[in-house]
Amino acid sequence: MLIIAGLGNPGRQYENNRHNVGFMAADAIFRRHSFSPWSKKFSAEIATGTLGGEKVILIKPQTFMNLSGQAIGEAMRFYKLEPKDLVVLYDELDLAPAKLRIKTGGGHGGHNGIKSIDAHCGKDYRRVRIGIGHPGDKARVHGHVLGDFAKVDQDWLEPMLDAIADNAEMLVRGDDSGFMNRVSLAVKGKSGEAETPAPQKPKKQSHIRQARQSKPAVNIPEDGPMAAMLKKLLGDKN
Repeated sequence: MLIIAGLGNPGRQYENNRHNVGFMAADAIFRRHSFSPWSKKFSAEIATGTLGGEKVILIKPQTFMNLSGQAIGEAMRFYKLEPKDLVVLYDELDLAPAKLRIKTGGGHGGHNGIKSIDAHCGKDYRRVRIGIGHPGDKARVHGHVLGDFAKVDQDWLEPMLDAIADNAEMLVRGDDSGFMNRVSLAVKGKSGEAETPAPQKPKKQSHIRQARQSKPAVNIPEDGPMAAMLKKLLGDKN
């Protein structure tokens, strides 16, 4: 049995927030696969189904983000599960939009939902970090995470959520590298941050070549006293 938990805040006013991308991912998995209807249990919305031959419980804590661990911890104790049986989907400020990374264990990185889960469930669970980008100024972080995704974000957000849902069985099997690769391919070039090749700089000449002066051409008059003198100095081969 595996719990896949998506993090977010309950309520319609939050449903399109960047902070709720974990809820969005859980909903995408729910829609794509055969799960029971959502029901309320463990201070959460839960749905059960089977992915890759394994029973999976989708959980969306309804405790608000900062208390997510209460709901998830209650479910894990009820089903007698360990941290290795938990996968958490959540927003990550320190990843660019459309980037996704998975790791097991580690710190909470300032994310209060993860901090709560660490306290209630231990740290050795898999974390699926979904990049929402950083606003660039610490003072703007609160408004950024609790702000709605912009219209332009849908260009990468929808393909990413579809890829998460399409490849959820890989996540259940523990094929984290394969899962990340599939998601990456689905959103490639759609984040608006595609790299443009740097303009090529002209090749620099060596300092020796730069210092070397080309010899000026010697113009020899064809006749007159000066012509006779120069021909004598330079040697007249005629």
